[in-house]
Amino acid sequence: MNYKTLDPSKTYLITGAAGFIGYFLSRKLLEQGCRVIGIDNVNDYYDVNLKHTRLGNLEPYKNFTFIKGDISDKDLIMKTFEEFKPNVVVNLAAQAGVRYSIENPDVYIQSNIIGFYNILEACRYNPVDHLVYASSSSVYGANKKVPFEETDFVDNPVSLYASTKKSNELMAHTYSHLYKIPATGLRFFTVYGPMGRPDMAYYGFANKYFAGEPIKIFNNGDFENDLYRDFTYIDDIVEGIERLLSNPPEGEVQHKVFNIGNNSPEKLMVFIETLEQALSKALGKEVQFEKVFEPIKPGDVPATYASTDQLQKAVDFKPETSIEEGLQKFADWYVDYYNLKD
Repeated sequence: MNYKTLDPSKTYLITGAAGFIGYFLSRKLLEQGCRVIGIDNVNDYYDVNLKHTRLGNLEPYKNFTFIKGDISDKDLIMKTFEEFKPNVVVNLAAQAGVRYSIENPDVYIQSNIIGFYNILEACRYNPVDHLVYASSSSVYGANKKVPFEETDFVDNPVSLYASTKKSNELMAHTYSHLYKIPATGLRFFTVYGPMGRPDMAYYGFANKYFAGEPIKIFNNGDFENDLYRDFTYIDDIVEGIERLLSNPPEGEVQHKVFNIGNNSPEKLMVFIETLEQALSKALGKEVQFEKVFEPIKPGDVPATYASTDQLQKAVDFKPETSIEEGLQKFADWYVDYYNLKD
């Protein structure tokens, strides 16, 4: 397998560095001696304290420079590129969340479309070795064919969030074609783990339990046709990104898209039971959620399931962390972070 390993002599610009994936990727690169420039607007879409905790963990690294700002600010992005001359750019800054895009469309256009356009323009005028950017499994919409493959038709998004991510792929392809920017899009599948996003279901379930509230499950209480999700542990996501960083696409149009998912979808109810068991173990007492079943929400899809053949072919990697192992690490961190041990 001929793929190039990470080059610590390069400068890596990571947008969304205070975010879940951005933090873990920054930390991994810093541990290997890379220079990392992190940008984040530290918005309050979810608990800002968690973002500050992540940034606090990155600050001791002498190779880390943090810039508080928004990628939709074109002047800031241009100045950052001119000053730091990054070799590799990883754009993880985005307004996340499918359901929130129904209530608050403006921020998605601002961050995910205008912000990404600014990154592309900056790469156009300050050439980089590789632009890696976050897409999403949501581009597959309500595709019935599983597993989802990168070659599948993705022109029927069911949320504005998904539309913005599909737009990013089209924009990157165009800039790659016109200005020879080597670019790779990553379709992430339900990322979870310690220090994750509190707006994600597993984190919300834990929050509800400790607040003494029932959890809402949006599957109509239909256990036969339960929602399936390809839950992907954070370390697997970071490993996949890291392996791709020094391996830009080649060919006439230097643009490629990869799935990064676990390739083994789990029923939502199985995931919930596993989380109950993990929290029980972390606390040393039995945890059982009170459950309320509701209809599936607009913009949600019944199943996500990634084919990871392309990723394996390119960089010899396939995510393999089981939900038992991943959720235990989350539960142990959660109980410790919120100081919940009696």
